[in-house]
Amino acid sequence: MQFYRSHVLVCAGTGCHASGSAELKEALTVELRRQGLSHEVKVIDTGCFGFCRFGPNMMVYPEGVLYTGITAADVPEVVSEHFLKGRVVQRLLYVEPETQSRLVDFEEIPFFHKQQRIVLANCGLINPESIDEYVARDGYVALGTALTRMTPAEVIETLKRSGLRGRGGAGFPTGVKWEFTAKAPGSPKYVVCNADEGDPGAFMDRSTLEGDPHAVLEGMAIAGYAIGANRGYIYVRAEYPIAVQRLNIAIDQARKQELLGKDLFGTGFAFDVELRLGSGAFVCGEETALLASIEGRRGEPRPRPPFPAQRGLWGKPTVINNVETLANIPPIIRNGGEWFASIGTETSKGTKVFALAGDIINNGLVEVPMGTSLGDIVYDIGGGIPDGKRFKAAQTGGPSGGCIPAGFLNTPIDYESLQRLGTIMGSGGLIVMDQDTCMVDLAKFFLEFVQDESCGKCAPCRIGTKRMLEILTRITRGEGREGDTDLLIELGESIKASALCGLGQSAPNPVLSTIRYFRDEYDAHIRDKRCPASVCAALFTAPCTNSCPAGVDVPIYLDLVRAGKFREAYLKVKEANPLPIVCGRVCNHPCEARCRREQLDAPLAIRELKRFAADQVLSTEGKLPSPAAGAGTGRRVAVIGSGPAGLTAAYYLTLKGHRVTVFEALPQAGGMLAVGIPAYRLPRSVLEAEIKSLQSMGIEFRLKTQYGKDVTAESLARDGYEATLLAIGAHRDQKLGIPDEDSLGVLPAAAFLRRVALGDAPSLPGKRVVVVGGGNAAIDAARTAWRLLAREVEIVYRRRREDMPAQDEEVEAALEEGVKLTTLLNPTGVTLSGRNVTGLDCDEMVTADFDGSGRRRTVPSGQKRHVAADLVIAAIGQGPDVHGVPEAALGPRGLVAVSGMGATALPGLFAAGDCVTGPATVIEAVAAGKSVAAAIDRYLGGDGVLAQNPVERTLSAPIIEDLLKREHSQHLPCRERIGNFSEVELGYDAQAACREAARCLRCDAKS
Repeated sequence: MQFYRSHVLVCAGTGCHASGSAELKEALTVELRRQGLSHEVKVIDTGCFGFCRFGPNMMVYPEGVLYTGITAADVPEVVSEHFLKGRVVQRLLYVEPETQSRLVDFEEIPFFHKQQRIVLANCGLINPESIDEYVARDGYVALGTALTRMTPAEVIETLKRSGLRGRGGAGFPTGVKWEFTAKAPGSPKYVVCNADEGDPGAFMDRSTLEGDPHAVLEGMAIAGYAIGANRGYIYVRAEYPIAVQRLNIAIDQARKQELLGKDLFGTGFAFDVELRLGSGAFVCGEETALLASIEGRRGEPRPRPPFPAQRGLWGKPTVINNVETLANIPPIIRNGGEWFASIGTETSKGTKVFALAGDIINNGLVEVPMGTSLGDIVYDIGGGIPDGKRFKAAQTGGPSGGCIPAGFLNTPIDYESLQRLGTIMGSGGLIVMDQDTCMVDLAKFFLEFVQDESCGKCAPCRIGTKRMLEILTRITRGEGREGDTDLLIELGESIKASALCGLGQSAPNPVLSTIRYFRDEYDAHIRDKRCPASVCAALFTAPCTNSCPAGVDVPIYLDLVRAGKFREAYLKVKEANPLPIVCGRVCNHPCEARCRREQLDAPLAIRELKRFAADQVLSTEGKLPSPAAGAGTGRRVAVIGSGPAGLTAAYYLTLKGHRVTVFEALPQAGGMLAVGIPAYRLPRSVLEAEIKSLQSMGIEFRLKTQYGKDVTAESLARDGYEATLLAIGAHRDQKLGIPDEDSLGVLPAAAFLRRVALGDAPSLPGKRVVVVGGGNAAIDAARTAWRLLAREVEIVYRRRREDMPAQDEEVEAALEEGVKLTTLLNPTGVTLSGRNVTGLDCDEMVTADFDGSGRRRTVPSGQKRHVAADLVIAAIGQGPDVHGVPEAALGPRGLVAVSGMGATALPGLFAAGDCVTGPATVIEAVAAGKSVAAAIDRYLGGDGVLAQNPVERTLSAPIIEDLLKREHSQHLPCRERIGNFSEVELGYDAQAACREAARCLRCDAKS
């Protein structure tokens, strides 16, 4: 045998083949020959490594170096550097995302390190077209052991002790199934391998057949011996040409080596295998339909019993197992049933292969012990969700399964746990979905698939799923009706109870599970005619507008900016949002996350363009215009609080003709806009201009008037106010819950920012400031302390950086200014010297399981750390001060309880904003103010319609589809920010604004 100093394994699975692995292998072979290395380096096709996201993949032994994303163009460099000079080509190695380090040894890559490969042990390691390499990896040892040292009953007993359950979906114990078949009267008996694999996104069986076909043949032969069968059939879909080719090669090789055929291992036992190609009908994955297809009949299920173990292929006892189940048989026989049973959980033994697909970084093939949590698969192995987006749900079991939402990331993946959540294991498809997935549309997709693939034999599946699909289609078109969701549940439960086969019985699962966990999305589609994920195009004009809580018509005002019509653009924004110049500075811009321009180059700077239009109007006119108040109704409304919710409600109620008085406890209007957002983000002059524009409409402001002390709902009613709106915000800080936090050197963030805003800033020069928290208030407090000339400012956060709820651009700005960020640190106590704070005692934290939001919890590691500080600012959240709010209007968590569109349990008393929801964003408060204004108007006898002026959605200029960079506004240099609160973001000039606005794709102008 020729000796080679290096073996190069090129992935020749379907995924890498589609990415160009064949061209890569050809180029490598040619270059090695050209360099005179073909006698030293052997190039081999192998099966799927599983690392499909980074294909084509190439492994070099004996070093164990994995090159990812390698192409034919990279070959000359690899041959020259690696095979001639012995130097690893660093740029082609996998880059670890957190550390950005390049990993040479593939076993160090988390994707591989955290797996346990039994079924996939040979995939990517051997040449699947070489029986010699399979034998070298203990191939056919199990078959020889079973035939020469074990009786059929002992084989079955070993399987029963192992606890192996069928990996095709139902999870029936494999040993029990074999025992039933062995004891069933009738001859001949058959072994059938179900390799039909029709679930969307599933490719586990295909990859196993492509990478290790002999494992399946050996498993089938052992099954044949155990049940007394001499013939097996592999039913594989014709759409798997590589798998079919390698199976044919493997069968031919096994026959030549007398490992299939007559008198195996000289025992007199005969067993042979044939292929049967399916045409891709999903229903043929159901075992009785599969048998019908093998027999040459139409693939339709039949009632059970009798089960195939009693009457299967041609009416004879038949064992049917899927590819993964059979591939588990040889290692179980080699290592013993107890070995396999030691892996996994009490009721779900061994490992499970999953095809990770969808919105996940490391999509590919993975094998993990049963009981591994969904979160560990998605984040530790799968690498998490791309582009920093949030995990929303995972679909298991394909069209027959259901979804698992973020609150269940700790769920162990085993048969019983998934069943309790309303889903199934299935054959192993695992589709991950991020925040941009519409669950109603997802349910419709799977039901469309089921409808297309239904054999039509039974009415519940043929007609019932069609009726369900019709309802879902109506809902996604904005034609949903009250009661549709309950009707879907009724239909789904009826189909589950009456359909003929398992596929029909499980067809409603995706619909039922999405209703179970995401019913609010169904309600939004039906009641509000809104798709929260901006997927169902019939329900919105453009995704940016749809994702704006206030419903600002983004494409129209961007088009006006592009055309240089800045005043018109400002007024267009103001129709839907009365605070354009404020939101143009502090909005968290959810619209940009949905901008379709991101698919081309980068999302539009929607917030900055809003700010630009408002700034232009203010600079040219000296004031911000507002529309005139509506015709007087004579009705009086009191608004308690002048934050964004209160100001918005006052604006729209005034437009409806009501007389509005805003009561504010602070000495200046604006609420948290005035005292919670630092002036470097929102200059006071800008906020004052916005409030003056509202005053010009006739809105009255009464400052230094505290609810519960100076006025109450009862006193306002006596004074002639027919409706009162509580928009008191959330100004009360939460406590840290640690010893000595009431010391003089500890300040709540809201109180600290309020003091600074009102001119009572603490003296910080030379002091060390530690801010505890990870939200926007923490970032604002830290950057404010830095401007007050603190010697050192450090943010301490108990979770990871990626878990911080603060806007990422604000975090980056803080770090740029010199603020230090320390994560995974949780305060346990304040340290004092006399009455002076000297620092914080903290626990160093490590990540653990997941909380209900889908973020990693953290727990103490056992290590302690002291953080020196002269001032500690606690920024871990706020709640409303409900002093004076009637008991009947209060709900859980100290919030004001509302029903419907903001009405409390008391007639004429409404509430909106942070006092109802807890701390939210400015734009969410604006949306809440709009909603409650409509409700109050209806209460006062109006129509509750807050109309916007209609526009013609036509293109005023050609759409630019060339790749263009996003225009970035100028920012004040860090050195000029020290010691002052000058605005950091300087905005666009007119030319830059027009260029940026011209990038809009005008998604609203549908042809």
